Amino acid sequence: MNYKLMSLLADAAATAETAVNTAEMTTGAKIIYYGVQFVPMILILVVFYFMLIRPQRKKDKEAKEMLKNLKVGDRICTIGGIYGTIAKIKDDVLTLEIGAQKTQMVIARWAVRNVEQLSVTNDSETLV
Repeated sequence: MNYKLMSLLADAAATAETAVNTAEMTTGAKIIYYGVQFVPMILILVVFYFMLIRPQRKKDKEAKEMLKNLKVGDRICTIGGIYGTIAKIKDDVLTLEIGAQKTQMVIARWAVRNVEQLSVTNDSETLV
């Protein structure tokens, strides 16, 4: 029985091999044949674009816009988790006031994670 199954599989492979002989195909059939082979790759690229590349570009654009629109008095959180208020801005350098003693700290503009919209309670201060 295994011999019959193997024989059938060999016949099917030989038939498929002769059916896809591109030397005997017309130009239109070749275009369709190769087009069908590239459709899955094109679909994968489209899925990658809409699921990975496009959302990341949108996120990067929003972050860039947020950093561009920083102003004195904004409550921010740094990438290190420090909450403070912007006291001074000079080019790409920000001076933050932190805590009740208004301790000043200098950071780079790119180190800002987000501008706080919600109130955050600290031991000595409530951020609005």
